[in-house]
Amino acid sequence: QVQLVESGGGLVQAGGSLRLSCAASGLTLSGYAMGWFRQAPGKEREFVAAINTSGGVTYIANPVKGRFTIGRDNARNTVYLQMNSLKPEDTAVYCCAADRLRGPSTAQTSATWGDYWGQGTQVTVSS
Repeated sequence: QVQLVESGGGLVQAGGSLRLSCAASGLTLSGYAMGWFRQAPGKEREFVAAINTSGGVTYIANPVKGRFTIGRDNARNTVYLQMNSLKPEDTAVYCCAADRLRGPSTAQTSATWGDYWGQGTQVTVSS
């Protein structure tokens, strides 16, 4: 059974940092492009960041560019999202997703991106 499990969320003050992790079981993560998405209450899900299978190519959404970075450790079957200089508008549930056929460049524009999804981890940024 394939599972993606996010962790690392929590409550942080504006300007603070968090590091989210997405651990995979039941699949070999090195064969999948990975993405992070977020959904705030009353809003649609939005793309945050994506990374190719080797980790050499990344895409970061404009609202978080320069503050968030995505990385992966295929040996540990884990993907990370480092979030710095957090703002209250970053408050959302953050989910990771894995896609075997589509690369990270389409994660931002494809409504069907992601073969597998995690349940998400809550990030709350207080002002």
